[in-house]
Amino acid sequence: MNASGKHYEWQLCYGQQWFPIANDHIIECNYCQPGARGITIDTHMGSLYINFDDMTLRGTFADLAVRRLSSLSHNQIEDVGWYYKDNSYWCEYGVQESSYRMSMISSRDLEQQYNSNPSGCFQFKAGKYSYIVNFSDMMQMNLSTRKQRKVRRRPKFTSVTNSLNTFEPSTSAMNPFLSATPPVNPSTAVTWQFMGDEGIWTEYQKPHSSLNSMDIERQYQSNPQSQLLFTAGYYTYTICFNGMYQINNTVWTKRAIRRISANENISSTLCQARWQFKDMTGYWADFIKGEGRGECTVSSQDIEMQYQQNRAGVMRYSTGHFNYHLNFSEMIQTNLSTGTRRPVRRV
Repeated sequence: MNASGKHYEWQLCYGQQWFPIANDHIIECNYCQPGARGITIDTHMGSLYINFDDMTLRGTFADLAVRRLSSLSHNQIEDVGWYYKDNSYWCEYGVQESSYRMSMISSRDLEQQYNSNPSGCFQFKAGKYSYIVNFSDMMQMNLSTRKQRKVRRRPKFTSVTNSLNTFEPSTSAMNPFLSATPPVNPSTAVTWQFMGDEGIWTEYQKPHSSLNSMDIERQYQSNPQSQLLFTAGYYTYTICFNGMYQINNTVWTKRAIRRISANENISSTLCQARWQFKDMTGYWADFIKGEGRGECTVSSQDIEMQYQQNRAGVMRYSTGHFNYHLNFSEMIQTNLSTGTRRPVRRV
């Protein structure tokens, strides 16, 4: 551990000397998100963009160098996640389903192979296909179709925090003009929403809720893997950042949540998602939940909630005597009894 109690430290090389970056938990928080390409930080030297994939800098002083050091004792290991890009989403090996069957390998398996030979390759099977991961170029290739996917290796966010669950920035030998700060105020640049009735996204707001987007974002920046308790009306709820959902602690109702940053350019107006399937006549029909015999067991809201939690996952439901399997990656529903496949769309 370094002087701040953290197991990591981000540094910039300036004048052939490495300097720690103050408040580097901001960089670490973003780096641990597999979908993050990089981050722009504001320093007294100007704005610098850190590219996480190749650890390079862009900006006025782009000739500087950046690095991340990890300091662990002999009996500690860093929890590292390995991810592949399935269409537009990053999925962790052995955790999330994708367009092909879930592989039996995990992040730990890949990390062991990587540590034994960082410039080598690792071959594995998933379903009927064989794949190879090349650690040098961080690419995965299907050995039958030759299709390639990007791969990323990112640590899990396990930084040491104090009893107030806030970060303890390092105070050792800091160069005062190398301090990472967000380019915008995160409390005003981020909106947190939950999926309300009929698939409508609703922002967390006081006084109906005991917290708002600013409160949630503060906890999320502190620890993106944690949980947050709050009240709304007569009920108490728990927000789970890891799965991006909230759960009613009394009736156990589960709803999807989402985090919208300013640079995503998403309208703050509430939107409604509709899910449809193509029926036997060739027309698009809505998923409508009913309680009678033969009615569908899910609504558009139910499907949207599962979709927001894992856009590369699958969902099961039934209508009458039949059970169905909805694959979000392929946007196909399959009748598990007859094998009939029908297109599905989100409008």
